[in-house]
Amino acid sequence: MRFIFRVLALFALAVAVIMAVVDATRTIAADEWIFTPIGTSWQATSPQTLSSFRQLVEESGVPMLWDPAITFVLSLPGWLVFAALALGFYALGHRRRRPGESLAAVR
Repeated sequence: MRFIFRVLALFALAVAVIMAVVDATRTIAADEWIFTPIGTSWQATSPQTLSSFRQLVEESGVPMLWDPAITFVLSLPGWLVFAALALGFYALGHRRRRPGESLAAVR
């Protein structure tokens, strides 16, 4: 299971880096700070899945979750969202050291 979380963390980190490079390129070209929201990127990439996701959330019995929570996340820069996902997946897949286990004790 840890392996799956590590792979997901790697994938999310790769997407975060790609989105950060795109934003950095646009920032340099425009000579001002430009952050592309994840919602805008999702709308440009696959508008049908975005509307399906909205419909799923609104029909699942929690329609008020869409407006304050999910729209806030969709307004954040894409690289930030995917970097947070990468950190979360990495934390889930991280192997915790047992007490007393140190570099000197490794055989």
